[in-house]
Amino acid sequence: MTPSLPRLQHVIGSGIVAAVGLSVAYISYTQQPAEAFLFPRLIATVFVVLALWTFGKACLGWTKVGHGISISQMANLTPGLIVTLIYIFWAAKGLGFYTATPIAFFILLSLYDPASHREVKTWLKRLFITACFLAVMYGLFAKLLKVYTPREIFF
Repeated sequence: MTPSLPRLQHVIGSGIVAAVGLSVAYISYTQQPAEAFLFPRLIATVFVVLALWTFGKACLGWTKVGHGISISQMANLTPGLIVTLIYIFWAAKGLGFYTATPIAFFILLSLYDPASHREVKTWLKRLFITACFLAVMYGLFAKLLKVYTPREIFF
């Protein structure tokens, strides 16, 4: 019996997430210095377990899948996916973690924020939210957890 399109979309999506999770976990367990990857290893392990669980449920048909992703929903997601791919494969390494992350966050926030793009007030709000995000991220990784972050051009 052929699976329905929504179920197939769920199997494919959860399979991709599981594959990404496995690759991230593999990297976190094989890179040196080992102490730099302690926190990512913990997060990656939890991520892989949950991703494989979701993938297994999708393959067995135990997941309620709804109606799948429509073409209009995919069109709404595409700009964010493009920004994310640019961030992952180029910007984070090319610009540095603490430079590229707020840029990507600001772009994503601007793309999906329903507030007007013609008012200075909303742009200032987006900048403030991005600055708060950067401060929390820096405080969490660099100060509280004392983990290494990618250091390239600026940081």
